[in-house]
Amino acid sequence: MNRPIRNIAIIAHVDHGKTTLVDCLLKQSGTFAAHERLGERIMDSNDIERERGITILAKNCAIEYGGTRINIVDTPGHADFGGEVERVLSMVDGVLLLVDAVEGPMPQTRFVTRKALAQGLKAIVVVNKIDRPGSRPGWVVDQTFDLFDRLGASDAQLDFPVIYASALQGWASTDYTERRPDMAALFEAILAHVPPPAALPGLPLQLQISTLDYNSYLGRIGIGRIRRGVLHPGESVALRFGSEDRGTARIGQVLTFSGLERVPVEEASAGDIVAVTD
Repeated sequence: MNRPIRNIAIIAHVDHGKTTLVDCLLKQSGTFAAHERLGERIMDSNDIERERGITILAKNCAIEYGGTRINIVDTPGHADFGGEVERVLSMVDGVLLLVDAVEGPMPQTRFVTRKALAQGLKAIVVVNKIDRPGSRPGWVVDQTFDLFDRLGASDAQLDFPVIYASALQGWASTDYTERRPDMAALFEAILAHVPPPAALPGLPLQLQISTLDYNSYLGRIGIGRIRRGVLHPGESVALRFGSEDRGTARIGQVLTFSGLERVPVEEASAGDIVAVTD
């Protein structure tokens, strides 16, 4: 079943509130029932991540807003894991660039922003922690614009929308002087400024695997974006690495994301981000 989709990555320097923001979006989109308790940093499922308080491996989730499925990839915010960021950017059509309202763009923000701009991605700039003492949103936006300019952004990329937010308090606004009751301003910005993925369901299947995972029950899991065609469980596919033929394989399960869960489906179409088993 085809439905509107947006694919985005959230990029930020470590400790600028990225995972808190994702947690907030999941809660406000109704992904979790009101009676459910959310642990802090729910996307940081790796033991090392919990111990160090940083996100290392990309996590995928999906939320529903206004009839649109928004696939969100939470990317590493630490310089040691920049390679993971590059792979993730190939799955998305836009990025949320999260910057601290006091500190502004930081070194890792520069690295990831360069990669995103080079791929032609446009950013929604989210100035987070707007409620912090010493917040200077005007300076932060100017610094971000200057950074984009130095990195060779196009005119279209320089014309980025700005959302001011407090992920911890659960609100976002287009005006930093006006506190809103929820994150609706950010949801609406995603729908308005992140383009829908190119839909090419009538062409032969092409699925680009960007990340790998392992589950003790399902075994190996490949996660990636369907570039064209339609994918079904049980069908045979050809494997290629660049121009090299790697033989064939049979698809086991096809899973899409719902919240933080992976849900088996009978069909997935071009543009969607899926997980597959062998």
